[in-house]
Amino acid sequence: MSLDLTVRIGTLTLRGPVLAASGTYGYGDEFGDRYALETLGGIVTKTVTLKPRAGNPPHRMVETPSGMLNSIGLENVGLKAFVKDKLPKLALVPTAIIASLGGETPGELVRLVRALEAAPCAGYEINYSCPNVAKGGARFWADARRLESTTRKLRGLTARPLIAKLTPNATDPAALARACEAGGADAVSLVNTFVGTAIDLERREFMLGRATGGLSGPAIKPLALAQVHEVSGAVRIPVVGMGGIMSATDALEFIVAGAACVQVGTASFARPDAPVRVALGIAEWCQAHGVTRVADLVRTVRVAGESKGGDAWT
Repeated sequence: MSLDLTVRIGTLTLRGPVLAASGTYGYGDEFGDRYALETLGGIVTKTVTLKPRAGNPPHRMVETPSGMLNSIGLENVGLKAFVKDKLPKLALVPTAIIASLGGETPGELVRLVRALEAAPCAGYEINYSCPNVAKGGARFWADARRLESTTRKLRGLTARPLIAKLTPNATDPAALARACEAGGADAVSLVNTFVGTAIDLERREFMLGRATGGLSGPAIKPLALAQVHEVSGAVRIPVVGMGGIMSATDALEFIVAGAACVQVGTASFARPDAPVRVALGIAEWCQAHGVTRVADLVRTVRVAGESKGGDAWT
């Protein structure tokens, strides 16, 4: 049986519905000699900023029940070193490389896109949602008008796909997604981490080096699924789903909820081959269930007990 796993985002056709999530897979070149990266639809790099960032003080990662808190703070080598040292290696990786970009202002994002237009990137994921930075983080970008105007500026600079990565820490994520769509985004990705904290009672101290961090892992999966379903019903552009995906079953749940494709993140800390295993598992499931196009599964979830016909499908 022939199986079509391709996913279309703007001008880009991904060979499969699984990507490695930003901040969880290095810059994308570290695992090429260990795992079959050609099975992935793509790799989203660590977020790149104009200048190098040292990140937040330690501790920056804390394990929690069914999840993990992180407070990395967008540590990265900066634009100059990314172009000089990272991109030549990324050009050899056998899958699409999507550069994650972070800026404290719209102007910084404009400068990043302009600088990378000549670089070998397949597209850009704009990080509008980091909860662990004081400037240019999720709160700054949780403004529909700012999102729309900034995305429109970036749209005017590139024909490459623009994916807007949204915060889940907002009252109305669908409104933010619609703003990005109106500004010209080719897709939205969600969810980024939820704001959370952990406390050492005996010391009466926060366990991270700052009061809060971003919660990821299986603990957030039900919340992420709900937001993916809500947002996918509010926009016409593809939704890239993420949040607690540990297995092919998890990934397929996101797809039937409304995600055109998914990103695997925290699972890679436990098993660096997790994105590849999820990709292979999706293919196996589709073949076992007679599915010939993964796109046919998108947003096919229905209310339990209702028939598969008519308005029962959401």
